[in-house]
Amino acid sequence: MTDAILTMNAGSSSFKFALYRTSEAGQALLCKGGVEGIGARSVFTARDKAGAILQKRSSQPHQDHQSLLADLLGWVDSHLGNDTLVACGHRVVHGGTEFAGPVKVTPPILAKLDDMVPLAPLHQERNIAAIRAIEAARPALCQVACFDTAFHRTLAPVARRVGLPRKWEKKGVRRYGFHGLSYEYIAGRLSALSPRLAKGRTIVAHLGNGASLCALKAGQSVDTTMGFTPLDGLVMGTRCGALDPGIVLYLQRHYKMSGAEIEDLLYNHAGLLGVSGISGDMRALLASKDAAARDAVALFIFQVTRQSGAMAATLGGLDGFVFTAGIGENAPQIRSEICNRLGWLGIQLDEAANRQGQGRISAAGSRAEVWVVPTDEEATIAAHTAAIFATR
Repeated sequence: MTDAILTMNAGSSSFKFALYRTSEAGQALLCKGGVEGIGARSVFTARDKAGAILQKRSSQPHQDHQSLLADLLGWVDSHLGNDTLVACGHRVVHGGTEFAGPVKVTPPILAKLDDMVPLAPLHQERNIAAIRAIEAARPALCQVACFDTAFHRTLAPVARRVGLPRKWEKKGVRRYGFHGLSYEYIAGRLSALSPRLAKGRTIVAHLGNGASLCALKAGQSVDTTMGFTPLDGLVMGTRCGALDPGIVLYLQRHYKMSGAEIEDLLYNHAGLLGVSGISGDMRALLASKDAAARDAVALFIFQVTRQSGAMAATLGGLDGFVFTAGIGENAPQIRSEICNRLGWLGIQLDEAANRQGQGRISAAGSRAEVWVVPTDEEATIAAHTAAIFATR
């Protein structure tokens, strides 16, 4: 009989989970999956560690997060057999200035997380809802919050600061950075992949529906493109990325848009979707012959290369570049365009390796190494959760 850990990454209409068996040797993945279409007729899918489907089923119409998560816990129990679920680790997007690492969830901790909802309105409330739903179903289960902002605690004060009166900095208005669980996983992989990069200057490009860059020096975050909220930085699937704040003032004054209307625009109707008018999914845009789709792709590539230059400036040079997440791992055309534009940083791509899309994809003579490394936020969450549970 062994212990098991569940990891959760909750969104508005979906959630992802992974199940691990834990021991002194570490955490071993058992299965992973998720639920999509919450609020309508949702679909539950679970796959084993090799990707084979263990179960796929539709739920009753209009089940909410709480009932679906209770169903998931029941499925987990049946799948584990004699093993015991002892803890659940959650991705929580924002830890504010309060949390520099994972914590066991208690009522006071949950209250502090509630206070941070305005800092990440698209994500935080949904992360917290999953914690509450599991607490309602399993009050005795240990739950752990793992923060996307925590990895960037190593940013220097000058990299955190924004150009507002200092009283606002004391109120928490500063650059935090996000995607930290992904960057933490990649940083941990570098020593096995390339000792040079583990000790050197590396840009990691987490390119997915949400996208950002992180400058790593000896495995620590020294700069990143997202700032106060996950809206900042690169243009994304439906998020605008860096935006002149004067545009927000213009929308308010000239078009009388409310704060809620602007928030909905910037989070849900901007980015690749807004520019293309077609989709926020890079796969759909690459497959389209529409000129607006090409414009959206071009803007994405332009911004990644432009902001990579800023990351390289912070690092004082470049030893390596790592692509990860959905677009980074699966779009060789995007990787090729970005690398060709970053040739001035010493990047030379091996196009054949790039088409294969795994491991090192830079040419033999490239001064800077280029890698494609699949991220695994769930593994990071599981490791933190196991550590917190062991010291509970």
